[in-house]
Amino acid sequence: MSIGEQFRFFRNFVRHPMQVGSLIPSSKHLAKVMVESVDWSKAKAVLEYGPGTGVFTEAILAQKTADCQFAAIERSPDFVRAVQQRCPTARVFEDSIENVEAICKQEGIESVDAVLSGIPWAIFPEAMQKSLLEPMLRVLKPGGHFATFTYVQSAASPPGIRFRKLLNEYFPDVQRSSIVWRNFPPAFVYRCHR
Repeated sequence: MSIGEQFRFFRNFVRHPMQVGSLIPSSKHLAKVMVESVDWSKAKAVLEYGPGTGVFTEAILAQKTADCQFAAIERSPDFVRAVQQRCPTARVFEDSIENVEAICKQEGIESVDAVLSGIPWAIFPEAMQKSLLEPMLRVLKPGGHFATFTYVQSAASPPGIRFRKLLNEYFPDVQRSSIVWRNFPPAFVYRCHR
């Protein structure tokens, strides 16, 4: 991870602490755990929420097949530029994930096999969590996969506990990866299936 990437992430955290959940980008070790639960041989359309500086984007592009459509949605113009520099072939939308249905329609994506998310769900109020999960469920196909991560210390906080309960309401199958210690802070991945 370059000094420039660290600074960009820190600057965005200071400017938008309710949109950026950490002072530094996720590690490649966490990215590996995020992408390993997707059946890439069958995935025809994958979305990424909140790619930040593109650590997960890079891992997704390394795994996806040539016929798998991919798009990332990021609110920060600074992060959009970072992802486009790091992964020039990635389709990145500077938009809110609330608009996922319109983005899918624009891209000709009828339904999505997987959504991989780097946004800080546990710091959002419950109403916002629901307003972001519900449009995603309208594009995620039956049997589809949703993966997001949370930091170990956040999982035990009241908002983190509330988010876990919401996942159980929205998905019949929610599993947790082992802790990724080679990430700062340590984190684990929620793997949710419809």
